Amino acid sequence: MSTVTDQTAAAAVGVEQRADAATHFEVEQLYYREAELLDEGRFADWLDLFAEDLVYWMPTRSNRLRRQQAMSVAAPGEAAFYDETKKSLAWRIRRLDSGMAWAEDPPSRTRHLITNVRVRHAETEGEYAARSNFLLYRNRLERENNVFAGERSDVLRRTEGTLLVARRTILLDQNVLLAKNISTFF
Repeated sequence: MSTVTDQTAAAAVGVEQRADAATHFEVEQLYYREAELLDEGRFADWLDLFAEDLVYWMPTRSNRLRRQQAMSVAAPGEAAFYDETKKSLAWRIRRLDSGMAWAEDPPSRTRHLITNVRVRHAETEGEYAARSNFLLYRNRLERENNVFAGERSDVLRRTEGTLLVARRTILLDQNVLLAKNISTFF
């Protein structure tokens, strides 16, 4: 069967269409740039990767029986580690830069590893649904080590020729965080 026929059949049954290779590469480069900015502590530059109407959300999760898995992740409006806008993230960044964020003085050293990037066309023209897995290693002082693993689901919007993150949902694999704080960004 031809590629055109495959795409038509996929669209007919409601399967999302994968983005082309150039867009996929562009999204990967965006994520790698984001990781670099976070690991270098360039948070104001990192914030420029987000749309003005950003929703940045990391819900809590709980252990549930297999039959209750649908309830294992908090719904919007319920408990969340992050429930932010671009404006509230800017406030957090200003606080980090003020010297008054004691949990980050001295600052953490982080390494963001991004993998398994999947990009599909979203329902809205000019937007893409992207998912990626991450591993975030954090070290602070002499003995504080944390590892966070999970998945990010993003809506990316092309604005003036550039892809920006419009919505991000971060789902950690762990439900109990052993870190003293989560003053890092994902």
